[in-house]
Amino acid sequence: MYAISLGDDGAELRPLEPWHAEEFLAHLDRGREFIGQFIPFGAKATDVASTRVMLQRYADMRAADTGSLHGLWLDGKLVGGVLFLNFDAERGNSEVGCWLEPDGTGRGLVTRAMRVLLDWAFEERGIHRIEWIAASGNEPSLNVARRLGMSRDGVRRESHPYRGVRHDLEVWSLLAPEWREARARAAHNDH
Repeated sequence: MYAISLGDDGAELRPLEPWHAEEFLAHLDRGREFIGQFIPFGAKATDVASTRVMLQRYADMRAADTGSLHGLWLDGKLVGGVLFLNFDAERGNSEVGCWLEPDGTGRGLVTRAMRVLLDWAFEERGIHRIEWIAASGNEPSLNVARRLGMSRDGVRRESHPYRGVRHDLEVWSLLAPEWREARARAAHNDH
């Protein structure tokens, strides 16, 4: 299967498939508390069988063209990932998200991987609008949205009940023309 290099530090973006269940479960177990601070991602993946079910659900979404799951490997170790949710090519809308275990933080992995996904969605698939939704307290996630040039659309106040607390959710978005303009500016500044 393919792997996309994310730089000179050994970071790669690869698809996550059902056959990765054991590796994915080990990754979730290493970072479960950290990953679960704001989202229940992977909470139902507690053994190899349930992890395979989760990965199969995303493989089915990829086959149906409604979403996809991509892992982030650093020096051959799975440390996180990025994903498309609610991928709707017909309407030109999608949501993206991410997760990391502690060993993957502070390296810009999500930002670099998300740039690959955004390029593909906007340029190859004709997506017009991509959303990023994160709890207001999840500063690392909100910082990725900022680095990607997204605009804060608003806050859904206390809309996310999680672990006994109602969290505000911030909605950020990026439109295809904004992405293309930012990419053109970056290319021009590189010369």
